[in-house]
Amino acid sequence: MKIEVRADGTVIIEGYINVAERESRPVITPHGLVNERIESGVFQRAIDAAQNINMTIDHTTKVVASTKKQTLKLYEDAIGLRAYSEITDTETIKAAQDGRVKGWSFGMRNVQDNMEKRVDKLPLRHITGMTLDHVTLVINKTPAYAATSAELRAGGDETMLEERCMDTEISVIQTKKEIDYTEYENRLKQIKGEK
Repeated sequence: MKIEVRADGTVIIEGYINVAERESRPVITPHGLVNERIESGVFQRAIDAAQNINMTIDHTTKVVASTKKQTLKLYEDAIGLRAYSEITDTETIKAAQDGRVKGWSFGMRNVQDNMEKRVDKLPLRHITGMTLDHVTLVINKTPAYAATSAELRAGGDETMLEERCMDTEISVIQTKKEIDYTEYENRLKQIKGEK
């Protein structure tokens, strides 16, 4: 993950949210404890089918960027799900400046999968389709791909929401606005009689 705190007060955060085709550590799913692997192309199909995907903080309802507002760009490449976001939320900017952003996570619904039974290993859940509910920045939680939660949404939406986190290396860059002192230096030279 790369975080750039710009002089104009925006924060650019980009990096991989999840790597496709990589087997996870054990996660709790509707099938019980399994390892899982998100098949290549699943993320891109989910992005293409979505009208909007929000970026939140710690899986809350606080939205800091979205694909609809074009402050969040999501795509799947040969490695996995990649994000580029432009954030103006002051709390998130402060967390980025303080180095408190720990990683990425995502939530998925309507998961299509098939299970592979294995000898002397946990079953392997192959995720072949999903609805990408949201992506999130992890600030106050601990990111690890093995960290997971599943909850049934209220309000008649009987779809299971599964959340996954992933550790990534964090790089924070702060750009400072360069101040041009040329005009003042010229005035000083005039006052001193040097010009």
